[in-house]
Amino acid sequence: MSIFRRPDYVSDTTQFIEQLKREHPQLEAQQRQGRALLWDKSISRDDQQAFKDGRVAQKPYVYQTLA
Repeated sequence: MSIFRRPDYVSDTTQFIEQLKREHPQLEAQQRQGRALLWDKSISRDDQQAFKDGRVAQKPYVYQTLA
């Protein structure tokens, strides 16, 4: 071990999150449930294709009006 080695730095934010996880061990499971509820969805190929077909191409200059 080097005599110049500093102790490992842990930020206040990291300490807070680690303390929060220790005090509330169910927190991570609740976060995963929330993510699964809102984001982790499987989409059928038909829905993907319908979404792709319904997309409108962007114009070359988006700020140009039709006036």
